[in-house]
Amino acid sequence: MSSKENIQHKPVQDQEVNSQNDRLLVLHNDDYHSFDYVIEALMAVCEHEHEQAIQCTLLTHYKGQCDVKKGSFTYLRPMKQALMDKDLKATID
Repeated sequence: MSSKENIQHKPVQDQEVNSQNDRLLVLHNDDYHSFDYVIEALMAVCEHEHEQAIQCTLLTHYKGQCDVKKGSFTYLRPMKQALMDKDLKATID
């Protein structure tokens, strides 16, 4: 005898649609701003915790860029502009 459990799963299509619409806010390295300045900017603009902001700043410094936020274009656009207003280079990919 075997019993079958009725397990409900979220359809894969719904998950794919959400991930297809997601974009990445990318912070790019520069030679002008201090680590502390970038960390404070990420905490203020992207609402990162201090440790997360430090990690993103280090990745940006050593790899040239870092994905700092994921979401829809309309969600990320104001954050990109706020980072640019702080004279940081950011793009949405």
